[in-house]
Amino acid sequence: MKSNLFPISGTPCCTGASPPIPIGAPWGERPSAERVGLLDRPIWGNPCTDARRSGAHPTMTALLIETSQALEAALENAYQEERIALDCEAAGFHRYTDRLCLIQLSTTKATILIDPLAFDPAPLLRPILEDPVSQIVMHGADYDVRLLDRDLNIRLSNLFDTQVAASLLGEEGLGLASLLERHLGVRLSKKYQKADWARRPLPQEYQDYAAGDTKHLHELADLLGDRLEKARRTSWAKEEFRALESIRWEEQEPEDPVLRIREAKELSLRQLFALRKALAWRDEVARDRDRATFRVAPDGALVDVARNLPGSMEELEEIRGLSRSLVRDSGQDLLAEIQEVVRAPDTDLTPYPSRSRNGSRGGGRARLAPDEEERANKLKEARNRQARALGIDRGTLLPNAVVADVARRQPDSLETLVQVPGMKRWQVEAVGEALLKALPGRKKD
Repeated sequence: MKSNLFPISGTPCCTGASPPIPIGAPWGERPSAERVGLLDRPIWGNPCTDARRSGAHPTMTALLIETSQALEAALENAYQEERIALDCEAAGFHRYTDRLCLIQLSTTKATILIDPLAFDPAPLLRPILEDPVSQIVMHGADYDVRLLDRDLNIRLSNLFDTQVAASLLGEEGLGLASLLERHLGVRLSKKYQKADWARRPLPQEYQDYAAGDTKHLHELADLLGDRLEKARRTSWAKEEFRALESIRWEEQEPEDPVLRIREAKELSLRQLFALRKALAWRDEVARDRDRATFRVAPDGALVDVARNLPGSMEELEEIRGLSRSLVRDSGQDLLAEIQEVVRAPDTDLTPYPSRSRNGSRGGGRARLAPDEEERANKLKEARNRQARALGIDRGTLLPNAVVADVARRQPDSLETLVQVPGMKRWQVEAVGEALLKALPGRKKD
């Protein structure tokens, strides 16, 4: 039998013999391992008391890890663990950059919360999370995989994504809260889904919420894994998991910022120039303040600036959505940009980005030609019929983008079908023959 991660030893819980929590610790801050003095012995407080408070494991509580020394002690036996549940929290809803702010790790018996803003946990986590022997259980891993790659240079191995597993089983509600309530009778709070995870000290209620994201993943993974096996879809899931493991962070190609503003199409050339200047001004303010851009000023306010071209602080203050403090602190910089727009010659004005000849902007997917569109519609009908027969969502079975590529390439065999970009082998197995029969010139049975 393999050892447990985050080992517990010493006197059993609720005997009064557990190490004391320091009195007068700051509000919202769970005592760290160093302050409690547990680096060479059990790293939890009183498990029974804390578990009732945090809603973590019934016999243990989550502990906030803020140093490499504490993490090393917590992970002493992690290399022998068969399965670890993992989740990450980022701060893009509040901060300028969507940086990694918290990492949650759970075994079936314990949970720890790792603060990557306090220290670099990568050297200690990488051997565990990249170990192909230990299974890493996550829910909706796609973006977290990218964050771990970008911020910690960690690339997961042996992943099991409970959201992907549920989608391949035809579950209608794929959110973690929905699945846990439906299958395990567990209700998760959604109160802190959009919390500011970069806030420090991290409030106690944030820690409690975060601990709940991983503590039930082991049981959910067992349940979904058994159902995949019975449905003979385990190989489907494994292929999807391996694809997730291969995902890497990719920087977005620069684009004209006005493309993100719906009203931009309605503006004149000079107003468009002003909107670009206003967007650049907001971006600089957001970066300086480490705030999400929409929290500095809404898009609509910048559109109004572009339309009205204010020439004074008084006129700027009349723009709805620009706070007085923002105008007071940074308004002069925006007015200077607007004056540059007013003085600019017509030759400096750039129109709204036009579509390229392939029907896309910035190198995106080309529009289908009329004959390709007709083939795509027939392929979608075949895909939809098979999805209903399998009891899974049609987009899960085969995304429309892949259907479009099949319509363009017109493969004539399963061997050529699997070469279509984005096509997976399990999809060829599940819907390949139906797709080929839907293509013109293919003999129908």
